[in-house]
Amino acid sequence: MASAHFHSEDLRILSVYGKGEGPLALDGHDALFSKDWPGGLPGECFPDKTNMVIHMRTHTGEKPYGCDQCKKFFQHKGSLKTHMRTHSGEKPYRCDQCMKCFCKSSHLKVHMRTHSGEKPYRCDQCVKCFSQSTLKAHMTTHTGEKPYSCDQCVKRFRQNSTLKSHMRIHSGEKPYRCDQCVKCFSKSFSLKLHMRTHTGEKPYGCDQCMKRFPLKGGLTSHMRTHSGEKPYRCDQCGGRFSHSSALIIHMRSHSGEKPYRCDHCVKCFSRSYNLKVHMRTHSEEKPYRCDQCVKCFSKSYTLKVHMRTHSEEKPYRCDQCVKCFSRYSSHLKVHMRTHSGVKPYRCDQCMKCFGQRSNLKSHMITHSGEKPGGATCYQCLKCFSYSSHLKVHMRTDSGVKAYRCDQCTKCFGQRSNLKSYMITHSGEKPGGDPRLPR
Repeated sequence: MASAHFHSEDLRILSVYGKGEGPLALDGHDALFSKDWPGGLPGECFPDKTNMVIHMRTHTGEKPYGCDQCKKFFQHKGSLKTHMRTHSGEKPYRCDQCMKCFCKSSHLKVHMRTHSGEKPYRCDQCVKCFSQSTLKAHMTTHTGEKPYSCDQCVKRFRQNSTLKSHMRIHSGEKPYRCDQCVKCFSKSFSLKLHMRTHTGEKPYGCDQCMKRFPLKGGLTSHMRTHSGEKPYRCDQCGGRFSHSSALIIHMRSHSGEKPYRCDHCVKCFSRSYNLKVHMRTHSEEKPYRCDQCVKCFSKSYTLKVHMRTHSEEKPYRCDQCVKCFSRYSSHLKVHMRTHSGVKPYRCDQCMKCFGQRSNLKSHMITHSGEKPGGATCYQCLKCFSYSSHLKVHMRTDSGVKAYRCDQCTKCFGQRSNLKSYMITHSGEKPGGDPRLPR
């Protein structure tokens, strides 16, 4: 009788999760659970008792199969078997079109769509289609729903996987390690991108020039150099930029923010690159060396400008006279004041104004009566009013002759001497320049 009661309870449970109501009206118990059962609608009944027991775990939450290498448990024996491959590294399912292997047949099935281009999952609110079952996550972009929240900060996320990656910011966990260097990453995708720095792989190529990029974002940004597109706009001055990073840096010119601080002095900078260059003033590092003389520089731009002293290139021309200059800001800009009469530097002790800051600095000595610091030669103890004079003098002591004639082998310590000497090749009369070396 108890057995009959048990079967009746089982039948009632099945009917609740099927389409009927109340106990199922069948001739016998064996017909319901027989393996020879011809079939039925999904959810109504099960062909044998084993399947019935497995199904009931979806309601009870029972997980009888435990992994002996970690703490995970599973409802099905097959799920445990699949899980064990994460420990063994076994990947029995191989793509017949490429070399990739997978631990699950479902993963291989999804991967095959990358070859076939099949995207069977379509959004009913837009035209987008998906190659794998990420439609549910995509739908949150329409609803705005972010069901996954961080319990350590206020951020919310559309996908559980995104939350999982975010949590590593708080824990500091970086489980993905490069096998060629010591760097570790919190995301597998970040490691994949990093590996291209070792392999030199640049899969993204510009179709308008020969440049290639390791990141898709790099190509997207580069294409704007061809199109002239500047999608990022400053809401305070209307300036436009081709990169979001350039806009962020520009905004600091309005806010005055300087987040990069030197740990050797009190100076702060709006850009990390400027801090990097500044640190060389403390380390005295000068990585950029001139290949025509012994001079070294802390900035690549300074070396570029210096090279013009050898090539005599003067790309900046005054539009009001015939003079040309090797530098814009420090030479042409200052020269333009001779035409405009602008003298922005004013002495705070008298009424005199100057077109150059260096002239004001020199003028201030007339009020203080002091000799400018650092204008003494440490080899012969001679004193000079200006550091530029000391610099020229130092070449006479050191014997350095940085200015070379490109028509013969002679070298000179001063540019003016080389310029005067060049007249001997051109046949012009120098006008009796007393500085010309005999």
